[in-house]
Amino acid sequence: MLGVGGLELRPCYSFGTMNRAADQTAKAAARLRTALELQRTGIAVMRQSLRRRFPDESESQIGQRLVSWLRERAGAEFGDGVGHPVAWPRLAR
Repeated sequence: MLGVGGLELRPCYSFGTMNRAADQTAKAAARLRTALELQRTGIAVMRQSLRRRFPDESESQIGQRLVSWLRERAGAEFGDGVGHPVAWPRLAR
């Protein structure tokens, strides 16, 4: 390989490919951060809703209600997706 100033130059990924990969990773990380922030906001909103609905309950009781809501939401027992539940992992056909 040709060298410059005593350093050996070797082929590597093009900067364009590396930049695209870095951009995709950064975008995915930003989407994840946004999703987690939305989750935190949703939990805070539900906690406040529970405080309004049950003003005489302690913070511990509100926390228990919140955990129950997170684990088993009415109407979304199998998640928020459309369709019917299936066994997982799915069997090969």
